[in-house]
Amino acid sequence: MILELAVIVLAILWLGTLGFLLRYMRQQRVLALQQAERDAVHDRRIVELAKRVDHYQQSAVRVGDDVHELRSILTPLPDKLAALEQRDPSNLSFAQAAKLVGMGATVDELTQSCGLTQAEAQLMSKLHKSS
Repeated sequence: MILELAVIVLAILWLGTLGFLLRYMRQQRVLALQQAERDAVHDRRIVELAKRVDHYQQSAVRVGDDVHELRSILTPLPDKLAALEQRDPSNLSFAQAAKLVGMGATVDELTQSCGLTQAEAQLMSKLHKSS
């Protein structure tokens, strides 16, 4: 009878251990699925961030290209400005005279400031006042 009782106690302990083991394995499976879901979310976030970084890099390259283009445009400007400053101020061009007419300059002012003849100043005045 003691032997039978010992077998029953051992069987109960074995069943209890088996139940705990099965429950532990189920919990581990649930934890593994949750971890897989978190990993998938992280992977999607990494892909999204990689795309954003790529976009920022492309934008930086475009900005660099624009800066390079602007530098090539701006490089000759100091020389051009120096050349303009060295020009005789009494010898203004017809384009500058047209700007003065647009600002309301009279024929006499054009002849004095631009070095135009009276006829040229009148012609410039008539041409650019009507436009």
